[in-house]
Amino acid sequence: MTDAHITNPVHRRTLAVGLVLSTSLVAFEVTSVLTALPTISEELDGDSLYGATLAAYMLANLVGLVASGEQADRLGPRRPFIACITVFVIGLVVAGTANDMLIVLLGRIIQGAGAGGLAPITYALIGKIWPADNRASILAWVSAGWVLPSLIAPGIAGWITGVADWRWVFIGIAPLAIVTALVVVSAMGSLPTDPHLTSTRDRSSQVPLAVGLAVGVGLIIAGVQSPVASFAVASTAVGSFIGVASYRRLMPPGVLRARRGLPAILACRSLATAAFLGADSFIPLAADRIHGASATAQGFVIIGAALAWSVGSAFSSRRDSLEHDLVRSSRAGFFLLVVGLAGVVPVLSADWSLSITFFTWSIAGLGMGLLFVPTSAAALEYSDSGTEGAIGSQINLADNVGFALMGGFGGATVAASDRTQWPLSHALASNLIMAMLFGFLGLLLARRVSRRGSSGNIAHAEN
Repeated sequence: MTDAHITNPVHRRTLAVGLVLSTSLVAFEVTSVLTALPTISEELDGDSLYGATLAAYMLANLVGLVASGEQADRLGPRRPFIACITVFVIGLVVAGTANDMLIVLLGRIIQGAGAGGLAPITYALIGKIWPADNRASILAWVSAGWVLPSLIAPGIAGWITGVADWRWVFIGIAPLAIVTALVVVSAMGSLPTDPHLTSTRDRSSQVPLAVGLAVGVGLIIAGVQSPVASFAVASTAVGSFIGVASYRRLMPPGVLRARRGLPAILACRSLATAAFLGADSFIPLAADRIHGASATAQGFVIIGAALAWSVGSAFSSRRDSLEHDLVRSSRAGFFLLVVGLAGVVPVLSADWSLSITFFTWSIAGLGMGLLFVPTSAAALEYSDSGTEGAIGSQINLADNVGFALMGGFGGATVAASDRTQWPLSHALASNLIMAMLFGFLGLLLARRVSRRGSSGNIAHAEN
């Protein structure tokens, strides 16, 4: 698959620590902002931009992840990583100094571009450095990088928002980003030059396609959020045309039909991310507006899912590599995801305790852990030397498209509730129903996922 490796065990362990730290950095930022966003939106009178702020972050991710994966294959991972961290820090400063929700939105776009580029570099390094038999283990550790931030970030962000100022939720992360950059860059200094880098430089850039995809998804989101029927129809139609055309060229053939193999893996990742993160993003809003919960409680209610996700990842990383285990883990993950989504419905009623949501949403987190590590490891098996960044980009592209579309739909329902008499609980119920539909579809399609070289697999990783 690849011949690049780090022979010094100290450097290899340092790189592993650095990858977990970079994942934790993004996790801390994402989780903290989710906790603080209801307060930010209320203080800046920006409810109409609540969903757009979530979606814009992921739209910028789409461009950042394609660009960084492409440059990692062409130049190696070091320079793209430094660029991504720099952009990320700039976005933190912009959002942290904002006095208007539009400026927060701009800062989130910049943050999204930087943070989005880190994940493909992580996947590229795992594909280059760790053999296939060991990837599930390191992927589980990287996934565990979400746990501590998810446990402490909501509480810290809630305390900062309630006692100090929400601006520190952004600005306070910048020093952590600098420390992380120093650790990762020092470890990457021992990575030998990949002889396949030169052969990738003559490939045409896919960044314009990523921009087209982001524009397409953005138009779809603008369309579904618009109260003007004519604009809504036109924007959604044009956005769908541009987005689908770009997405098909960025992804392996057959992804829209979930063809057996890598296309099915990526399709299932989109569905899982749309279902889970699309709901997870709005649970703190329900806790705030329906239950009147404090900022700390808003963050606490989603902590259990993050911890359960890590438990599921650890369990699935210890499974053997037989084909039926990939399918079984994926289907079990989707089943638990649907159960968790159904169990979180009580959050829409003030008569039910938020502790119920804490436990039921943990079921969904467990499901995500069961399916994410096996599908990540299986997808990386489709990479060859010089294409690890491209495969890493496709994995993250699948995740982010699902979240962006669901975030746009969810934002549209919240915006509609804000400008009409439609109850917020009904708007959020629509989001949960849509998420459950995605989960059911993923459960049906999970039987098509397969590893490279398995019987009947006709998909290929290369575009």
